[in-house]
Amino acid sequence: MPKSFTIFMGTSPYSTENTDTAVGIADAALKKGHAVRLIASGDGVYCFLKGQKAKGLTNSEEAFSALIQKGLKVYL
Repeated sequence: MPKSFTIFMGTSPYSTENTDTAVGIADAALKKGHAVRLIASGDGVYCFLKGQKAKGLTNSEEAFSALIQKGLKVYL
């Protein structure tokens, strides 16, 4: 039976590993057919800025864009 997950993102994309953790949890849940919503607030909205140039790190814009294509719902 599919579940519904809500992730709250309140930290900037590159200051901690929170972004990678949120991406991993959302990806795993979507692959299992669950509904996933992400609420971004405060510095968390920076995860969705276009044109990021992350070097040596996961590009949060690209990672979340791919998850949105898989069904992630994002609320800013």
